[in-house]
Parts: sequence; C-alpha cells; structure tokens
Amino acid sequence: MHESWDIQRISEILPQRYPFLFIDKVLEVNELQGKIVCVKNVTINDYFFQGHFPEKPIMPGVLIIEAMAQASILFFSVIKPHIAQKKPDYYLGKVEAKFIAPVKAGDQLIIEVRKLKVLDTAGIVSATAKVDGKTVTQAKITFGVKVDDE
Repeated sequence: MHESWDIQRISEILPQRYPFLFIDKVLEVNELQGKIVCVKNVTINDYFFQGHFPEKPIMPGVLIIEAMAQASILFFSVIKPHIAQKKPDYYLGKVEAKFIAPVKAGDQLIIEVRKLKVLDTAGIVSATAKVDGKTVTQAKITFGVKVDDE
C-alpha cells in the first residue's frame, strides 16, 4: 500500500510536538515490504541551529536518531494499530548508529525505516537517512512499547 500522510495524521499518532516533532510528512507506507519513508525538512529556523553550530550549522546526530525513532513509531502504528490506538509509551532501547555525512540547513532528510522484528511490546528496525539520495546516517534501533494498564 503506497500512501502519503500529512502532518495532521502524523500528529494523531506521535506524542511529540513542536519543537520536538521531527517528521514533516510520510511519503510511503508499504506494509508488504515492511517499510515506511518519511521526510524531515531541515531549515535554518530549526531551534537547534542556534547553538549547533551557528557559523557552520549541522543537525545534531542525536536529533537524526530521534527522527528515525519517530518514523519507527509511525511504522509500528501501521503494523500494530490495535496497540497504537491505546496511545502507549514508547521507549528507545538500544541504538547502533553510523554517521556518514553531516545534515545541514536546507537539506531534506529522507528517512526509511524497515522492519526487522515487531512484537506487541517491542520492535527492532533498520533505519537509513538520506540527503539528495546519499546515505548520511544508518542505524539499527530497538524500542519498547508499554500500554498503560488502566
């Protein structure tokens, strides 16, 4: 299934809000291939450029990982909608990341997340972030999912 999601649909799923919401659009959701493709538009107006680094602004690696984690939550909501509807808490577990090139103001970060293993209470995904078709970050992300037992 190929579909695009706007920020309104993204905000219905992700608990993060501005200035910590790092997914602007979902370009593709393909449950059969086990992947989601998302966009983060990196602008000079992003708050983190004020201190990282003002004269040569680059997006902090930890925020690239956060964007990948948010894309992973969106993918989890497709694979496990019955769990995602309950608005669970998501916990970042282990991250193995490789940073290949900097992400600068004006870049469009394309994040692709692919399923490795997804359970009701956890997931393991591989994530790739690209700018202009070139890989800038690769990661294997493990996350936990906890539904409040009220």
